[in-house]
Amino acid sequence: MSSQSATHGGRTAKHPVQTVAQLVGVVFLLVGILGFVPGITSNFGDMAFAGHQSEAKLLGLFQVSVLHNLVHVLFGVAGLAMARTAPSARNYLVGGGVVYFVLWLYGLFAHGDTSANFVPLNNADNWLHLVLAIGMIALGVVLGKKVVDGRDGSNHVHGVDR
Repeated sequence: MSSQSATHGGRTAKHPVQTVAQLVGVVFLLVGILGFVPGITSNFGDMAFAGHQSEAKLLGLFQVSVLHNLVHVLFGVAGLAMARTAPSARNYLVGGGVVYFVLWLYGLFAHGDTSANFVPLNNADNWLHLVLAIGMIALGVVLGKKVVDGRDGSNHVHGVDR
């Protein structure tokens, strides 16, 4: 098996890690767009470009700003682009999970009314970031176990010779 699954009716089926990375990318893209929609984002008129003073909240729960929403959009676009191959899809999930773990740690120390809270983040964001970190890393590792590592050009699939 290569980074793409077997062909079905002339089409190459995606590896499961690609499907999951694509789904995660779509969710991030939608979340980023929805952050700009009044009604879905409460206190929309109080949204700042960045910083803890932004009072806008996606779904009335997650503190957002223009910068925060743009980061979600870009993270979603990256997921869609990286879902094109299984190795990059795995890297998106694991690497993105690490980024979200770092964001969770950052949020523990830079929350509330502090200038270090430039993203901005609130308690709901912080715990969601931890869940995303664990979920993305787990999905990338579990689903990416049998992904061909194309760096050496071998036909070796993590522990299984083809």
